[in-house]
Amino acid sequence: MKITILGSGTSQGVPVIACDCYVCSSADAKDNRLRSSILIEVGGENFVIDAGPDFRQQMLRAEVKSLRAVIFTHEHKDHIAGLDDVRAFNYRESRDMEIFCNNAVEIALKREFHYVFSGEKYPGIPSLNLNIIQNEEFHLNNGVSVLPIQVMHYKMPVFGFRIGDFTYITDAKTISKEERDKVRGSKILIVNALHRSPHISHFNLEEALEFIADVQPEKAYLTHISHLFGTHDEIEKMLPTNVFPAFDGLTFSLD
Repeated sequence: MKITILGSGTSQGVPVIACDCYVCSSADAKDNRLRSSILIEVGGENFVIDAGPDFRQQMLRAEVKSLRAVIFTHEHKDHIAGLDDVRAFNYRESRDMEIFCNNAVEIALKREFHYVFSGEKYPGIPSLNLNIIQNEEFHLNNGVSVLPIQVMHYKMPVFGFRIGDFTYITDAKTISKEERDKVRGSKILIVNALHRSPHISHFNLEEALEFIADVQPEKAYLTHISHLFGTHDEIEKMLPTNVFPAFDGLTFSLD
């Protein structure tokens, strides 16, 4: 299984529009962060978790030629806004795009992309097949098992996902003991850490590190990073030896 970080930024991305701070002005490519998303290559197929406003750019940058499915964590716009661009894969691969999401995401998709679900097959619109998931194990189209992990994004339920020894969690503020237990034993964990200050709906650095220390992955990477956190190099110096700031384009593999 190969993981590629397509985007490691928060909902505004980095740089932020009209911001002249030193992070947004950084010349280090690691400080340019698109909206949070990952590419998973497993079982001979490609899967993406979340398709936000930067989805098209992310697919082009990562040179993705085939995509089997999009798996959604939740319904916020920075995680669903790019879905229309899956139609390029519909055309190239002559098949529906499989979508895995909960009922709240289904409602949002049918609202935001109403023309896809109207029943009128207008030429060129995306072709989707919705698979509704609950907080229980499900299987991707190639049979790979996925375990949802329900976290709370303030008052909104959000899914993280575990595939084998890899766990991905974004937009988490609180995670119950029962859901934390699903993460234990992961070799690699990616988890959100917005910045150092407290936030109403996201882990800050202290909370993310507490969570990492509790579930004890071999390695952890921080994502959904705000320009208020600092530069990549600054963040790296704040972290324990087994924790790293994620950055766009980072790849790693697990057996």
